[in-house]
Amino acid sequence: MNPILGSHVGMSGKDMMLGSVKEALSYHADTFMLYTGAPQNTRRKEIGQLNIQPAWECMRANNIDSFVVHAPYIINLANTVNPATYEIAVEFLALEIERTAAMGSRILILHPGSHVGAGVEAGIDRIAQGLNEVLTAGQDCCIALETMAGKGSEIGRSFEELAALFDKVTHSDKLRVCMDTCHLHDAGYDIVNDFDGVIDRFDQLIGKEKIALFHINDSKNERGAGKDRHANIGDGFIGTEALRRIVHHPDFLHLPKILETPYIPSLTDPDKKVAPYKEEIALLRERA
Repeated sequence: MNPILGSHVGMSGKDMMLGSVKEALSYHADTFMLYTGAPQNTRRKEIGQLNIQPAWECMRANNIDSFVVHAPYIINLANTVNPATYEIAVEFLALEIERTAAMGSRILILHPGSHVGAGVEAGIDRIAQGLNEVLTAGQDCCIALETMAGKGSEIGRSFEELAALFDKVTHSDKLRVCMDTCHLHDAGYDIVNDFDGVIDRFDQLIGKEKIALFHINDSKNERGAGKDRHANIGDGFIGTEALRRIVHHPDFLHLPKILETPYIPSLTDPDKKVAPYKEEIALLRERA
């Protein structure tokens, strides 16, 4: 089995989701990740305007059978300081779950949130409260909590913090985890020299069957920096060889691997930035 590789793609204009599929195909991808609208705001088009059916027809014609959705960054379930911010987060997350399911995806990736000074324990309790408001026994869509780098007051910098969330959520069977390589590295996990050991620790605390996908990013920082700055494949402190080992790991070949690496200067126009995903996907498909 070959790894399932893709990247973040856009969704705009008249084509909407069909345009997302076409962009993924231009990178020779097997899957893709999209936002249902701008990640910095809550403005969204109606589901009927997303061009879902033509997108799925194009996907099936090109052997793409799944994709994932990323919730916007502005959702902060951990906020105990501003009740209005929390309520907006819960309401919008519920709508994003509906949109994700309507588009035919089963995975909605979520940054757990930042406690904004109230402390980790208070933040975890607040996130669990929010997840308990939106997760139901009968829904098809799961929420994949993303591993975080440890920047500021964000929750999810350790497997222990994620495990605490799983313990406090009633319908924890609807929770999954998105393992981000840059975030893991920046949080201090040695995925370069001991990836299996890192996974063993996660398995002990949560269970590796709960991993839904990987974000594949190199890091501009040394391990444990807690800064979350993505680098292009091979241009950071994780390196191509280690990332290839993760991409081709036999335990996770069936899971999607999504690139979120920075755009790079165009070879024909240095003032223009272009996506690196076609070349990076090809690079990662080569075995370690």
